[in-house]
Amino acid sequence: MFAAVNSMGLLGIDGFPVRVEADISQGLPSFDVVGLPDAAVRESRDRVRAAMKNCGYTYPVSRITINMAPANVKKVGSLYDLPLLVAILKASGQLAVDTDRFAFIGELSLLGEIRSVSGVLSMVIAAREQGFTAVFLPAENAAEGAVVEGITCYPVPTVTALVEHLLGLQPLKPASEWIGEVGPAPLPPDFEDVMGQGVARHVMEIAAVGGHNVLLIGSPGAGKSMLAKRLPGILPDMTAEEALEATKIHSVAGTLPGGIGLLRERPFRSPHHTVSVAGLTGGGTTPRPGEVSLAHHGVLFLDELPEFTRQSMESLRQPLEDSKVTISRVNATITYPCTFMLIAAMNPCPCGFFGHPSHPCTCSPQAVRRYLSRISGPLLDRIDLHIEVPPVQYEELASKKKAESSAVIRERVNKARAIQNERFAGTNITCNAHIPDSQLKKWCPVTAAGEQLLRDVFDKMGLSARAYNRILKVARTIADMDGAEQIDLPHIAEAVQYRSLDRKYWGE
Repeated sequence: MFAAVNSMGLLGIDGFPVRVEADISQGLPSFDVVGLPDAAVRESRDRVRAAMKNCGYTYPVSRITINMAPANVKKVGSLYDLPLLVAILKASGQLAVDTDRFAFIGELSLLGEIRSVSGVLSMVIAAREQGFTAVFLPAENAAEGAVVEGITCYPVPTVTALVEHLLGLQPLKPASEWIGEVGPAPLPPDFEDVMGQGVARHVMEIAAVGGHNVLLIGSPGAGKSMLAKRLPGILPDMTAEEALEATKIHSVAGTLPGGIGLLRERPFRSPHHTVSVAGLTGGGTTPRPGEVSLAHHGVLFLDELPEFTRQSMESLRQPLEDSKVTISRVNATITYPCTFMLIAAMNPCPCGFFGHPSHPCTCSPQAVRRYLSRISGPLLDRIDLHIEVPPVQYEELASKKKAESSAVIRERVNKARAIQNERFAGTNITCNAHIPDSQLKKWCPVTAAGEQLLRDVFDKMGLSARAYNRILKVARTIADMDGAEQIDLPHIAEAVQYRSLDRKYWGE
Protein backbone atom coordinates (compact mmCIF):
# COMPACT_ATOMS: atom_id res chain seq x y z
CA MET A 1 0.00 0.00 0.00
CA PHE A 2 1.01 3.60 -0.61
CA ALA A 3 0.60 6.81 1.42
CA ALA A 4 2.16 10.28 1.45
CA VAL A 5 2.35 13.08 4.01
CA ASN A 6 3.81 16.58 3.95
CA SER A 7 6.79 17.86 5.84
CA MET A 8 9.22 20.76 5.52
CA GLY A 9 12.96 21.15 5.07
CA LEU A 10 15.58 23.86 5.48
CA LEU A 11 17.83 25.43 2.88
CA GLY A 12 19.86 28.16 4.54
CA ILE A 13 17.37 30.06 6.68
CA ASP A 14 14.39 29.39 4.41
CA GLY A 15 12.02 26.45 4.48
CA PHE A 16 10.86 24.34 1.54
CA PRO A 17 8.17 21.63 1.20
CA VAL A 18 9.11 17.95 1.41
CA ARG A 19 6.75 15.14 0.35
CA VAL A 20 7.32 11.95 2.36
CA GLU A 21 6.04 8.94 0.39
CA ALA A 22 5.74 5.46 1.94
CA ASP A 23 5.25 2.22 0.06
CA ILE A 24 4.69 -1.09 1.84
CA SER A 25 4.99 -4.17 -0.37
CA GLN A 26 5.57 -7.91 -0.08
CA GLY A 27 9.11 -9.16 0.22
CA LEU A 28 11.86 -9.63 2.75
CA PRO A 29 11.52 -7.21 5.70
CA SER A 30 13.50 -4.03 5.01
CA PHE A 31 13.35 -0.27 5.53
CA ASP A 32 14.93 1.85 2.80
CA VAL A 33 14.99 5.66 2.67
CA VAL A 34 15.78 7.39 -0.63
CA GLY A 35 15.75 11.03 -1.75
CA LEU A 36 19.22 12.25 -0.63
CA PRO A 37 18.83 11.62 3.14
CA ASP A 38 21.74 12.38 5.46
CA ALA A 39 22.89 10.06 8.28
CA ALA A 40 20.34 11.45 10.77
CA VAL A 41 17.48 10.76 8.35
CA ARG A 42 18.72 7.22 7.62
CA GLU A 43 18.91 6.51 11.36
CA SER A 44 15.26 7.55 11.73
CA ARG A 45 14.13 4.06 10.69
CA ASP A 46 15.29 2.67 14.05
CA ARG A 47 13.59 5.45 16.01
CA VAL A 48 10.37 5.04 14.01
CA ARG A 49 10.34 1.26 14.51
CA ALA A 50 10.84 1.50 18.28
CA ALA A 51 8.35 4.37 18.69
CA MET A 52 5.60 2.49 16.81
CA LYS A 53 6.04 -0.66 18.89
CA ASN A 54 6.27 1.19 22.22
CA CYS A 55 3.13 3.22 21.44
CA GLY A 56 1.13 0.06 20.72
CA TYR A 57 1.00 0.21 16.93
CA THR A 58 1.87 -2.66 14.58
CA TYR A 59 5.16 -2.29 12.77
CA PRO A 60 4.76 -3.79 9.25
CA VAL A 61 6.99 -6.82 8.75
CA SER A 62 7.29 -6.09 5.02
CA ARG A 63 9.39 -4.24 2.52
CA ILE A 64 9.11 -0.52 3.41
CA THR A 65 10.38 2.08 0.95
CA ILE A 66 10.39 5.77 1.85
CA ASN A 67 10.94 8.44 -0.81
CA MET A 68 11.54 12.08 0.14
CA ALA A 69 10.76 14.51 -2.67
CA PRO A 70 12.27 16.59 -4.16
CA ALA A 71 14.92 13.92 -4.52
CA ASN A 72 17.62 16.32 -5.75
CA VAL A 73 17.77 18.35 -2.50
CA LYS A 74 19.61 16.93 0.52
CA LYS A 75 17.41 16.21 3.55
CA VAL A 76 19.17 17.01 6.80
CA GLY A 77 18.32 16.34 10.43
CA SER A 78 15.97 14.32 12.60
CA LEU A 79 12.89 16.47 11.93
CA TYR A 80 11.55 13.86 9.45
CA ASP A 81 10.95 11.19 12.13
CA LEU A 82 7.34 12.21 12.72
CA PRO A 83 6.25 12.43 9.04
CA LEU A 84 7.91 9.05 8.38
CA LEU A 85 5.92 7.46 11.19
CA VAL A 86 2.62 9.04 10.06
CA ALA A 87 3.25 7.92 6.46
CA ILE A 88 3.86 4.31 7.58
CA LEU A 89 0.76 4.35 9.79
CA LYS A 90 -1.32 5.52 6.81
CA ALA A 91 0.27 3.07 4.34
CA SER A 92 -0.32 0.15 6.72
CA GLY A 93 -3.99 1.07 7.20
CA GLN A 94 -3.66 1.99 10.88
CA LEU A 95 -4.48 5.68 10.33
CA ALA A 96 -7.23 6.36 7.78
CA VAL A 97 -7.41 10.18 7.75
CA ASP A 98 -6.85 12.91 5.19
CA THR A 99 -3.61 14.81 5.92
CA ASP A 100 -3.08 16.54 2.57
CA ARG A 101 -3.44 20.05 4.09
CA PHE A 102 -1.22 19.29 7.09
CA ALA A 103 2.57 19.29 7.58
CA PHE A 104 4.44 17.25 10.21
CA ILE A 105 7.75 18.15 11.87
CA GLY A 106 9.50 16.50 14.81
CA GLU A 107 12.08 14.08 16.18
CA LEU A 108 10.98 10.88 17.91
CA SER A 109 12.20 9.30 21.09
CA LEU A 110 12.09 5.51 21.37
CA LEU A 111 9.02 5.83 23.61
CA GLY A 112 7.14 7.95 21.07
CA GLU A 113 7.72 11.38 22.60
CA ILE A 114 8.18 14.31 20.18
CA ARG A 115 11.44 16.21 20.69
CA SER A 116 12.31 19.72 19.57
CA VAL A 117 14.08 20.48 16.29
CA SER A 118 15.83 23.53 14.83
CA GLY A 119 14.45 25.93 12.26
CA VAL A 120 10.75 25.58 13.11
CA LEU A 121 9.99 29.27 12.55
CA SER A 122 11.31 29.23 8.98
CA MET A 123 9.52 25.98 8.19
CA VAL A 124 6.16 27.18 9.54
CA ILE A 125 6.45 30.38 7.49
CA ALA A 126 7.16 28.30 4.38
CA ALA A 127 4.26 25.95 5.20
CA ARG A 128 1.90 28.92 5.33
CA GLU A 129 3.21 30.12 1.95
CA GLN A 130 2.56 26.63 0.53
CA GLY A 131 -1.09 26.86 1.56
CA PHE A 132 -1.07 24.29 4.38
CA THR A 133 -3.76 24.88 7.00
CA ALA A 134 -2.00 23.29 9.98
CA VAL A 135 1.45 22.21 11.14
CA PHE A 136 2.06 19.57 13.81
CA LEU A 137 5.29 20.30 15.66
CA PRO A 138 7.09 19.49 18.94
CA ALA A 139 5.59 21.04 22.06
CA GLU A 140 8.96 22.63 22.91
CA ASN A 141 8.75 24.62 19.66
CA ALA A 142 5.24 25.91 20.38
CA ALA A 143 6.39 29.50 20.98
CA GLU A 144 8.04 29.66 17.55
CA GLY A 145 4.94 28.32 15.84
CA ALA A 146 2.66 30.76 17.63
CA VAL A 147 4.53 33.70 16.06
CA VAL A 148 3.32 32.91 12.53
CA GLU A 149 -0.16 34.16 11.69
CA GLY A 150 -2.43 32.62 9.08
CA ILE A 151 -1.72 28.98 9.92
CA THR A 152 -2.65 26.78 12.90
CA CYS A 153 0.22 25.14 14.77
CA TYR A 154 -0.46 22.18 17.06
CA PRO A 155 2.17 21.36 19.69
CA VAL A 156 2.42 17.55 19.87
CA PRO A 157 3.78 15.93 23.06
CA THR A 158 3.57 12.27 21.93
CA VAL A 159 2.68 10.10 18.94
CA THR A 160 -0.41 8.84 20.77
CA ALA A 161 -1.67 12.39 21.31
CA LEU A 162 -1.19 13.13 17.59
CA VAL A 163 -3.11 10.04 16.44
CA GLU A 164 -5.97 10.73 18.88
CA HIS A 165 -6.21 14.28 17.53
CA LEU A 166 -6.24 13.15 13.90
CA LEU A 167 -8.94 10.59 14.68
CA GLY A 168 -11.01 13.24 16.48
CA LEU A 169 -10.80 11.51 19.88
CA GLN A 170 -8.82 14.10 21.89
CA PRO A 171 -8.20 17.45 20.11
CA LEU A 172 -4.91 19.23 20.71
CA LYS A 173 -4.79 22.89 21.72
CA PRO A 174 -3.33 25.28 19.11
CA ALA A 175 0.04 26.83 19.94
CA SER A 176 -1.52 30.26 20.51
CA GLU A 177 -3.51 28.79 23.44
CA TRP A 178 -0.87 26.30 24.58
CA ILE A 179 2.02 28.63 25.37
CA GLY A 180 2.03 30.50 28.66
CA GLU A 181 2.91 34.09 29.45
CA VAL A 182 6.51 35.03 28.73
CA GLY A 183 8.29 36.81 31.57
CA PRO A 184 10.23 40.07 31.20
CA ALA A 185 13.50 39.91 29.29
CA PRO A 186 16.65 40.10 31.46
CA LEU A 187 18.09 43.60 31.60
CA PRO A 188 21.50 44.11 29.93
CA PRO A 189 24.38 45.63 31.94
CA ASP A 190 23.95 49.37 32.55
CA PHE A 191 26.25 52.22 31.53
CA GLU A 192 25.97 53.72 35.01
CA ASP A 193 28.46 51.03 36.10
CA VAL A 194 31.14 52.60 33.88
CA MET A 195 33.10 55.22 35.81
CA GLY A 196 34.80 57.98 33.85
CA GLN A 197 35.54 57.34 30.16
CA GLY A 198 33.48 60.31 28.98
CA VAL A 199 34.89 60.26 25.45
CA ALA A 200 34.52 56.50 25.04
CA ARG A 201 30.93 56.63 26.30
CA HIS A 202 30.15 59.38 23.77
CA VAL A 203 31.67 57.31 20.96
CA MET A 204 29.56 54.30 21.92
CA GLU A 205 26.49 56.55 21.77
CA ILE A 206 27.46 57.71 18.27
CA ALA A 207 27.88 54.06 17.26
CA ALA A 208 24.44 53.18 18.64
CA VAL A 209 22.77 56.06 16.81
CA GLY A 210 24.32 55.38 13.42
CA GLY A 211 25.05 51.63 13.59
CA HIS A 212 28.80 52.21 13.19
CA ASN A 213 31.72 49.84 13.85
CA VAL A 214 34.11 50.68 16.71
CA LEU A 215 37.71 49.81 17.60
CA LEU A 216 38.64 50.27 21.28
CA ILE A 217 42.36 50.45 22.09
CA GLY A 218 43.58 50.62 25.68
CA SER A 219 45.54 48.99 28.47
CA PRO A 220 44.14 46.08 30.51
CA GLY A 221 41.43 47.08 32.97
CA ALA A 222 40.58 50.36 31.26
CA GLY A 223 37.00 49.26 30.64
CA LYS A 224 36.91 48.22 26.98
CA SER A 225 34.88 45.07 27.59
CA MET A 226 32.54 46.90 30.00
CA LEU A 227 31.74 49.47 27.34
CA ALA A 228 31.13 46.85 24.65
CA LYS A 229 28.87 44.67 26.82
CA ARG A 230 26.71 47.67 27.70
CA LEU A 231 26.15 48.75 24.11
CA PRO A 232 23.03 46.55 23.58
CA GLY A 233 21.34 48.41 26.45
CA ILE A 234 21.33 51.69 24.49
CA LEU A 235 20.48 50.32 21.05
CA PRO A 236 16.96 51.06 19.75
CA ASP A 237 14.33 48.34 19.87
CA MET A 238 14.22 45.94 16.94
CA THR A 239 11.42 46.40 14.46
CA ALA A 240 9.05 43.47 13.88
CA GLU A 241 10.84 42.67 10.61
CA GLU A 242 14.29 42.77 12.24
CA ALA A 243 13.10 40.55 15.12
CA LEU A 244 11.70 37.99 12.67
CA GLU A 245 14.92 37.87 10.62
CA ALA A 246 17.13 37.51 13.70
CA THR A 247 14.86 34.84 15.22
CA LYS A 248 14.88 32.78 12.02
CA ILE A 249 18.68 32.63 12.08
CA HIS A 250 18.83 31.61 15.75
CA SER A 251 16.07 29.07 15.19
CA VAL A 252 17.99 27.45 12.31
CA ALA A 253 21.21 27.44 14.35
CA GLY A 254 19.45 25.90 17.36
CA THR A 255 20.43 28.78 19.67
CA LEU A 256 16.93 30.13 20.30
CA PRO A 257 16.15 29.89 24.04
CA GLY A 258 13.31 27.54 24.96
CA GLY A 259 9.87 29.14 25.24
CA ILE A 260 10.91 32.18 23.18
CA GLY A 261 8.83 32.99 20.12
CA LEU A 262 10.63 36.12 18.90
CA LEU A 263 13.90 37.67 20.05
CA ARG A 264 13.09 40.94 21.75
CA GLU A 265 16.62 42.14 22.47
CA ARG A 266 19.29 42.72 19.84
CA PRO A 267 21.78 39.80 19.74
CA PHE A 268 25.18 40.22 21.38
CA ARG A 269 27.77 37.66 20.27
CA SER A 270 31.26 37.45 21.74
CA PRO A 271 33.19 34.46 20.30
CA HIS A 272 36.54 33.38 21.75
CA HIS A 273 39.62 34.24 19.71
CA THR A 274 40.15 30.54 18.92
CA VAL A 275 37.00 30.49 16.77
CA SER A 276 37.48 28.99 13.30
CA VAL A 277 36.68 30.79 10.06
CA ALA A 278 33.61 28.56 9.57
CA GLY A 279 32.51 29.27 13.13
CA LEU A 280 32.87 33.01 12.56
CA THR A 281 31.36 33.46 9.11
CA GLY A 282 29.41 30.19 8.71
CA GLY A 283 29.99 27.03 6.72
CA GLY A 284 30.91 23.46 7.48
CA THR A 285 30.08 20.22 5.65
CA THR A 286 26.43 20.95 6.38
CA PRO A 287 26.39 24.77 6.23
CA ARG A 288 25.35 26.52 9.42
CA PRO A 289 25.13 30.23 10.31
CA GLY A 290 28.29 31.68 11.82
CA GLU A 291 28.77 34.28 14.54
CA VAL A 292 28.40 37.16 12.07
CA SER A 293 24.91 35.92 11.14
CA LEU A 294 23.95 35.15 14.74
CA ALA A 295 24.77 38.82 15.44
CA HIS A 296 22.36 39.93 12.68
CA HIS A 297 20.76 43.26 13.70
CA GLY A 298 22.91 43.21 16.82
CA VAL A 299 26.50 43.39 18.01
CA LEU A 300 29.53 41.20 17.29
CA PHE A 301 32.19 41.81 19.96
CA LEU A 302 35.71 40.60 19.26
CA ASP A 303 37.81 40.96 22.41
CA GLU A 304 41.60 40.81 22.07
CA LEU A 305 41.33 41.32 18.32
CA PRO A 306 45.03 40.64 17.47
CA GLU A 307 44.72 37.17 19.07
CA PHE A 308 42.28 36.04 16.37
CA THR A 309 43.91 34.26 13.44
CA ARG A 310 44.72 36.39 10.42
CA GLN A 311 42.41 34.25 8.30
CA SER A 312 39.50 34.76 10.71
CA MET A 313 39.97 38.53 10.80
CA GLU A 314 40.26 38.82 7.03
CA SER A 315 37.12 36.73 6.57
CA LEU A 316 35.18 39.64 8.12
CA ARG A 317 36.00 42.03 5.32
CA GLN A 318 33.32 40.94 2.87
CA PRO A 319 30.52 40.53 5.48
CA LEU A 320 31.26 44.03 6.78
CA GLU A 321 30.98 45.41 3.25
CA ASP A 322 28.07 43.37 1.85
CA SER A 323 26.04 42.52 5.01
CA LYS A 324 25.71 38.92 3.82
CA VAL A 325 27.72 35.68 3.63
CA THR A 326 27.42 33.34 0.67
CA ILE A 327 28.47 29.71 1.17
CA SER A 328 28.85 27.61 -1.97
CA ARG A 329 28.63 23.83 -1.89
CA VAL A 330 28.21 21.21 -4.62
CA ASN A 331 24.51 20.72 -3.91
CA ALA A 332 23.50 24.30 -3.13
CA THR A 333 24.57 27.91 -2.61
CA ILE A 334 23.31 29.40 0.65
CA THR A 335 23.26 33.07 1.64
CA TYR A 336 23.02 34.14 5.29
CA PRO A 337 22.28 37.79 6.17
CA CYS A 338 24.71 39.49 8.57
CA THR A 339 23.95 43.15 9.21
CA PHE A 340 25.84 43.70 12.45
CA MET A 341 27.85 46.24 14.40
CA LEU A 342 31.47 45.19 14.91
CA ILE A 343 32.95 46.22 18.26
CA ALA A 344 36.62 45.21 18.52
CA ALA A 345 38.87 45.68 21.54
CA MET A 346 42.64 45.32 21.76
CA ASN A 347 45.70 46.22 23.80
CA PRO A 348 48.25 48.60 22.25
CA CYS A 349 51.06 46.03 22.62
CA PRO A 350 51.70 42.45 23.86
CA CYS A 351 52.16 43.50 27.50
CA GLY A 352 49.29 45.97 27.19
CA PHE A 353 50.96 49.08 28.61
CA PHE A 354 52.39 50.86 25.57
CA GLY A 355 51.70 54.57 26.11
CA HIS A 356 50.43 54.04 29.68
CA PRO A 357 51.04 57.17 31.80
CA SER A 358 52.39 55.33 34.87
CA HIS A 359 52.99 51.65 34.01
CA PRO A 360 56.14 51.09 31.91
CA CYS A 361 55.88 49.02 28.72
CA THR A 362 58.23 46.01 28.60
CA CYS A 363 57.88 45.38 24.85
CA SER A 364 60.55 46.15 22.29
CA PRO A 365 59.60 48.43 19.36
CA GLN A 366 59.81 45.41 17.04
CA ALA A 367 57.41 43.44 19.27
CA VAL A 368 54.94 46.33 19.27
CA ARG A 369 55.08 46.60 15.47
CA ARG A 370 54.62 42.84 15.04
CA TYR A 371 51.64 42.89 17.40
CA LEU A 372 49.93 45.79 15.65
CA SER A 373 50.70 44.41 12.19
CA ARG A 374 48.33 41.50 12.90
CA ILE A 375 45.50 43.94 12.13
CA SER A 376 45.46 44.62 8.39
CA GLY A 377 44.85 47.99 6.79
CA PRO A 378 41.76 46.85 4.85
CA LEU A 379 40.10 45.65 8.07
CA LEU A 380 40.93 48.91 9.88
CA ASP A 381 39.52 50.81 6.92
CA ARG A 382 36.13 49.16 7.50
CA ILE A 383 35.91 50.29 11.13
CA ASP A 384 34.32 53.73 11.39
CA LEU A 385 35.34 54.83 14.88
CA HIS A 386 38.81 54.33 16.40
CA ILE A 387 39.00 55.36 20.05
CA GLU A 388 41.65 55.19 22.75
CA VAL A 389 40.37 54.09 26.16
CA PRO A 390 42.71 55.58 28.82
CA PRO A 391 43.17 54.16 32.33
CA VAL A 392 40.52 55.26 34.82
CA GLN A 393 41.75 57.73 37.44
CA TYR A 394 41.31 57.09 41.17
CA GLU A 395 39.13 60.17 41.61
CA GLU A 396 36.68 58.81 39.03
CA LEU A 397 36.53 55.37 40.65
CA ALA A 398 36.07 56.82 44.15
CA SER A 399 33.46 59.38 43.07
CA LYS A 400 30.07 59.11 44.77
CA LYS A 401 28.35 60.65 41.76
CA LYS A 402 26.44 58.17 39.63
CA ALA A 403 27.26 57.95 35.96
CA GLU A 404 24.59 58.46 33.31
CA SER A 405 22.36 55.39 32.97
CA SER A 406 21.66 53.40 29.82
CA ALA A 407 17.99 54.47 29.95
CA VAL A 408 18.92 58.15 29.64
CA ILE A 409 21.37 57.49 26.81
CA ARG A 410 18.83 55.29 25.03
CA GLU A 411 16.31 58.16 24.98
CA ARG A 412 18.79 60.30 23.06
CA VAL A 413 19.60 57.38 20.74
CA ASN A 414 15.92 56.81 19.96
CA LYS A 415 15.44 60.53 19.30
CA ALA A 416 18.32 60.58 16.80
CA ARG A 417 17.16 57.30 15.22
CA ALA A 418 13.71 58.82 14.73
CA ILE A 419 15.33 61.46 12.52
CA GLN A 420 16.92 58.71 10.42
CA ASN A 421 13.67 56.74 10.22
CA GLU A 422 11.90 59.80 8.86
CA ARG A 423 14.71 60.54 6.42
CA PHE A 424 14.93 56.99 5.04
CA ALA A 425 11.17 56.28 5.02
CA GLY A 426 10.23 54.27 1.95
CA THR A 427 13.76 52.92 1.45
CA ASN A 428 15.54 49.80 2.73
CA ILE A 429 18.12 51.92 4.62
CA THR A 430 17.87 51.38 8.38
CA CYS A 431 20.59 53.72 9.70
CA ASN A 432 23.38 56.04 8.57
CA ALA A 433 26.03 53.33 8.50
CA HIS A 434 24.07 51.53 5.75
CA ILE A 435 23.68 54.47 3.37
CA PRO A 436 24.79 53.23 -0.07
CA ASP A 437 27.88 55.03 -1.32
CA SER A 438 25.98 56.04 -4.45
CA GLN A 439 23.46 58.00 -2.33
CA LEU A 440 25.85 59.84 -0.02
CA LYS A 441 25.45 63.14 -1.89
CA LYS A 442 21.68 62.90 -1.49
CA TRP A 443 21.59 62.09 2.23
CA CYS A 444 24.79 63.80 3.44
CA PRO A 445 24.77 67.49 2.34
CA VAL A 446 27.89 69.30 3.58
CA THR A 447 28.35 73.04 4.12
CA ALA A 448 31.12 74.89 2.28
CA ALA A 449 33.28 75.09 5.43
CA GLY A 450 32.84 71.38 6.09
CA GLU A 451 33.62 70.55 2.47
CA GLN A 452 36.88 72.50 2.65
CA LEU A 453 37.98 70.73 5.84
CA LEU A 454 37.12 67.36 4.33
CA ARG A 455 39.20 68.19 1.24
CA ASP A 456 42.21 69.21 3.38
CA VAL A 457 41.94 66.07 5.52
CA PHE A 458 41.63 63.81 2.48
CA ASP A 459 44.80 65.23 0.93
CA LYS A 460 46.92 65.38 4.10
CA MET A 461 45.93 62.00 5.58
CA GLY A 462 45.88 60.12 2.27
CA LEU A 463 42.46 58.64 2.95
CA SER A 464 40.95 55.90 0.82
CA ALA A 465 37.59 56.34 -0.88
CA ARG A 466 36.10 53.96 1.70
CA ALA A 467 37.50 56.00 4.60
CA TYR A 468 36.12 59.19 3.03
CA ASN A 469 32.65 57.64 2.76
CA ARG A 470 32.71 56.35 6.32
CA ILE A 471 33.82 59.72 7.71
CA LEU A 472 30.88 61.28 5.91
CA LYS A 473 28.46 58.73 7.39
CA VAL A 474 29.80 59.29 10.93
CA ALA A 475 29.54 63.05 10.43
CA ARG A 476 25.92 62.54 9.31
CA THR A 477 25.25 60.72 12.59
CA ILE A 478 26.91 63.45 14.68
CA ALA A 479 24.84 66.07 12.84
CA ASP A 480 21.67 64.09 13.60
CA MET A 481 22.57 64.05 17.29
CA ASP A 482 23.02 67.82 16.99
CA GLY A 483 19.68 68.21 15.26
CA ALA A 484 21.37 69.75 12.20
CA GLU A 485 20.05 69.34 8.67
CA GLN A 486 23.44 69.88 7.02
CA ILE A 487 26.82 68.48 7.99
CA ASP A 488 28.95 71.39 9.21
CA LEU A 489 32.64 71.87 10.02
CA PRO A 490 32.42 70.73 13.71
CA HIS A 491 30.71 67.49 12.64
CA ILE A 492 33.41 66.74 10.06
CA ALA A 493 36.18 67.63 12.55
CA GLU A 494 34.81 65.24 15.18
CA ALA A 495 34.34 62.42 12.67
CA VAL A 496 37.92 62.86 11.40
CA GLN A 497 39.20 62.79 14.98
CA TYR A 498 37.80 59.28 15.37
CA ARG A 499 39.67 58.11 12.24
CA SER A 500 43.11 59.42 13.21
CA LEU A 501 44.10 56.86 15.83
CA ASP A 502 45.30 54.40 13.21
CA ARG A 503 47.92 56.98 12.18
CA LYS A 504 49.28 57.01 15.75
CA TYR A 505 49.62 53.22 16.07
CA TRP A 506 49.91 52.00 12.48
CA GLY A 507 51.52 55.05 10.86
CA GLU A 508 55.16 55.38 9.98
